[in-house]
Amino acid sequence: MSEDKWQWQTGRIWRGVGIYHVTMVVPSRMPLFGDLIIPNDDPEQAYVARKELGEAILKLMFMIPDFHPEVEILQFCLMPDHIHFILRVKRAMEKGIASVVRGFWQGAKKAGNLYTSSVFPNNIRSEEQEWNPIFTEKPFIRPMSRKGQLQSMIRYVQMNPQRLATKRLKPGYFYVQENVEIGGRVYRAVGNIQLLHAEKYSPVHVRSMWVKDAEQNGNVQPLKDYKNGCIVAAREGTVMVSPFISEHEKAVLDVLLKEKYPTIYIADNGFGRYFKPSDALFDAVAEGRLLILSPWPFDPSKKRVSREECVAMNGMAEEICNALSPNDIRKN
Repeated sequence: MSEDKWQWQTGRIWRGVGIYHVTMVVPSRMPLFGDLIIPNDDPEQAYVARKELGEAILKLMFMIPDFHPEVEILQFCLMPDHIHFILRVKRAMEKGIASVVRGFWQGAKKAGNLYTSSVFPNNIRSEEQEWNPIFTEKPFIRPMSRKGQLQSMIRYVQMNPQRLATKRLKPGYFYVQENVEIGGRVYRAVGNIQLLHAEKYSPVHVRSMWVKDAEQNGNVQPLKDYKNGCIVAAREGTVMVSPFISEHEKAVLDVLLKEKYPTIYIADNGFGRYFKPSDALFDAVAEGRLLILSPWPFDPSKKRVSREECVAMNGMAEEICNALSPNDIRKN
């Protein structure tokens, strides 16, 4: 049977051809799957030494294609307290990806229970037994819904040991700081809090009128001049502040990160207990070049940012700049 035509998955049934990122976490966050090893305190050399339970979990994962030939494992990473793997569905399925992952999850629960039974024979009670059974939370399944997302997710999965090592070696920058007050508003923060003591700040906010003028009239110069001006200001020592929402603002952020300029990023969601910035943001935090702020508590169910939140965050960027350097804010 030939492979079906590729379709980006957007619904909840997820029976068609597509790619999915699956995560399963030990709720207690105990390192039951393995231990993180950091040779010479070098995050680039970090790896996970697998424990017996970790090997059992991987064995179950590798058996998925045996039961579901239409499924292929593209990438995986076993961490001390969780596992990531990326599945490719090559042909449409009768029951869907959720059924495939459910079978793996049930097998993993059995393996976990067997492991805890061997660790605590005869049902001896102890404080450590509070995490038995260990797999009480269902796996998280995320469909890849945007082109280019797959390569980013593969890199994210591959870099998990290195990023955990970096967090352990530099815990200060990754610690969630509470009650950071700026301009009368209270934020939670992750990153280098010293970026709030720079000399100059400026918001990054690409106006819709510039975008419309470029798209409808071909007048790209105002948009180009503004984006270039943001980079020039950063090169001159100004800390740029923004939620970086639009594609043009994200393009500015890409240059700021690439050229390693200090930046303040306003996030539309708070920080969970195990928050970890993704991709280039992670490296910027680790190197002390980035401060991430959010006025909202963490909402694990949040999927999208609303227009009202976008407007609010752009207002916060100007508010922060006015509070920290009222005489230096650039007029847009």
